[in-house]
Amino acid sequence: MTGRLFVIGTGPGNPAQTTPQALDFIAQGEQFFGYGPYLDRLDLRPDQHCIASDNREELHRAKAALDAATKGHAVCVVSGGDPGVFAMAAAICEAVEHGPPAWRNLDIQIIPGVTAMLAVAARAGAPLGHDFCAISLSDNLKPWPVIEQRLRAVSTAGLVIALYNPISKARPWQLPAAFAILRETLPWTTPVIFGRAVGRPDENFSVVPLSEADQQPADMSTCVIIGTPETRIIERPGRDPLVYSPRSIGA
Repeated sequence: MTGRLFVIGTGPGNPAQTTPQALDFIAQGEQFFGYGPYLDRLDLRPDQHCIASDNREELHRAKAALDAATKGHAVCVVSGGDPGVFAMAAAICEAVEHGPPAWRNLDIQIIPGVTAMLAVAARAGAPLGHDFCAISLSDNLKPWPVIEQRLRAVSTAGLVIALYNPISKARPWQLPAAFAILRETLPWTTPVIFGRAVGRPDENFSVVPLSEADQQPADMSTCVIIGTPETRIIERPGRDPLVYSPRSIGA
């Protein structure tokens, strides 16, 4: 019997931001593999079973899920946000590329979700209204000099930057170091958006200039969006400002 494997993104944490398509595939699942806090967001039936693992065990998790699918199970691999953005879809593809031929014969479907930068951008206005990029500050899977090189390249290219995995207890210095690199090129008045757990009860949201960005709290649940010199702030009395990047840039 050939199993099925669904790689699902549950969105940034607000249940209303889990897509109907993702909910449909969750309903079909028998076994669920993922990081514990992401699995805790699911409302599963008694006949559906979770296999939780640590957030740094993505490749091991992918192999275990693929192996379960080859035994005929309907397997869901669960990510927060979108599974293709710094998440499990790439781990599944990597495992399939280097794994046994049976894994290539599986019915594998990647189900898109609302990723954190989209939720934070919507909360702010439209900071991603023009060209942008996403960079993870985690150096678990790539060396820090590569991250530095990319930050310098995109800041000089005029791209809005969304930073994922900005800071953790093990690497508290990297986000301030990233801001220092960006201040080499960007005006210190450039808007910086901090969106933590956007859409959830413990949401924390702020907009500050790049000069004050070091003073803002952040953790692994925070997505940081750095604008460009063209990004604008519309102040609104009694309301959060609207931050947007104009769709056109003069030659």
